[in-house]
Amino acid sequence: MAKRIRLGVLTPSSNTALEPLTSLNAQQSTYHITAHFSRFPVTTISLSPSGLAQFDLEPILAAAELLAHAEVDIIGWSGTSAGWLGFDKDVVLCEEIEKNTGIRATTSILALNRVLEFWDVKKLGLVTPYQDDVQRNIVGNYGGIGVEIGEGMERHLGVVKNTDIAEIGVDVLDGLVEDVVESGVDAVTTFCTNLVAAQRVEFWEKKYGVPAFDTVTTVIWDMLRECGVSAKNLEGWGMIFKKG
Repeated sequence: MAKRIRLGVLTPSSNTALEPLTSLNAQQSTYHITAHFSRFPVTTISLSPSGLAQFDLEPILAAAELLAHAEVDIIGWSGTSAGWLGFDKDVVLCEEIEKNTGIRATTSILALNRVLEFWDVKKLGLVTPYQDDVQRNIVGNYGGIGVEIGEGMERHLGVVKNTDIAEIGVDVLDGLVEDVVESGVDAVTTFCTNLVAAQRVEFWEKKYGVPAFDTVTTVIWDMLRECGVSAKNLEGWGMIFKKG
């Protein structure tokens, strides 16, 4: 009988993209993998006081405790807030989740950073739906760990309302990815778990010949890795599952 793995996924309350994408990915494994979700309030993405307060520890930990009731094997925060808040925020979050629930934890951004190191990415193409100031913070934080997102290597759309992000069409994403790839990057990331992008990664990789790391799939990759599950059999989700 195939090994059973339960993935616990922390989800922004207004996100409509990551749950179906995560479940579809999990269903394609040869292991018996199921994804289970717990939400906490997030409706907008901004650097305003109310926007930043959405990512305070207390509501996220409460959502994690609910996942613990399902006896999940690992908890993953499928969100990108540490990109603009600072990577240390996700380090602390994982420590607190593990302390409060006894369950291992990871996040989309800590996983992405592991992937970038694993692939030795020095120049990163960044595609997001975010505002200028949020984007600047992300670019600065990656520069701080030696990953360059220089001129021409980033594109963003200035969207604030989270539900609007899931309405961004693949035609728009195709254009943004093409723009950043043409700047000569080592890899590209679609950086927001409410972008309907994970299913398009393999298309971009075949077209441009560089790895594309979507933040819905980075956390899945890391959760499976932590659970000792090989995902090399997964088709259609990109190079991330094929190497290592």
